[in-house]
Amino acid sequence: MKILVTGGAGFIGTHLVKRLLADGHQVVVLDNFSSGLRDNLQGLPVEVVEADVAAPFDIPCDQIYHLACPASPVFYQRDGVGTLLTAFNGTYQALLNAERHKARILVASTSEVYGDPAVSPQPESYFGNVNTWGPRACYDEGKRAAEALCYEFQTQGRADVRVARIFNTYGPGMRLDDGRVMTEFIVAALAGRPLRLDAGGEQTRSFCYIDDLVDGLVMMMEVAAISGPANLGGVEEVTVKELSQMIISLVSSRSEVCTFPRRVDDPMQRRPCLDEAKGRLGWEAKVCLKEGLQRILASLGGP
Repeated sequence: MKILVTGGAGFIGTHLVKRLLADGHQVVVLDNFSSGLRDNLQGLPVEVVEADVAAPFDIPCDQIYHLACPASPVFYQRDGVGTLLTAFNGTYQALLNAERHKARILVASTSEVYGDPAVSPQPESYFGNVNTWGPRACYDEGKRAAEALCYEFQTQGRADVRVARIFNTYGPGMRLDDGRVMTEFIVAALAGRPLRLDAGGEQTRSFCYIDDLVDGLVMMMEVAAISGPANLGGVEEVTVKELSQMIISLVSSRSEVCTFPRRVDDPMQRRPCLDEAKGRLGWEAKVCLKEGLQRILASLGGP
């Protein structure tokens, strides 16, 4: 098939593109390289369309994986208005392209639609606890609005839509300057610098290895029919403090930890309920956190 991947030069997008190529598909990548890297596509037999996903585009295809949007706070908080427009208008343009060419579309949403949850684990039926007036709102609310667009296109019969609520994903190929806790800790530990623990490191996260996530995305795209969003994430919930200790140990680093106040609206708990993914897709994450970390370190030439 001919498959369009928006944001295909990003971390998740690059791994997905490689999987689709390995499966024998023709791949078109649409990316403006605001956070994705050109080098990620170097040597890959893909057609690259350099464009802003929020502007109208017309690309004939059979399937669309819509991933384009800054996903780390470092990038999405640089231009909050731009992030909102990318999340909403970009999804609108992708849905229009799906409607125009009768292409099935999978839209990447996020666990951030749950905000700072008062319920754990978070099921898809949970409406969330999101602050609309804060530094994370541009991403959280942008993705929630994008899901509402997906609902309208699906219920009106305008497009065959799937929505994946992606939880914290990690693996080789992550940008080391993206400001996310995983890369921050690894870079600091390798350099022997202190690791920063906001809120004392008491926040929890459930990390999902990139290969597992890509499997889930492809399975969600290929299933005959699906209605409503589905969580995709890991089940191994750890505190950020535990993560820091694990990385320090694996790197054999002498790094210490420094505690700081909690950042505004930073979620204190993040763990997906995966009943939908298991029941509707037969999917669950397989790579444990320690093994995933070892794979990242090996890719960086570490221990």
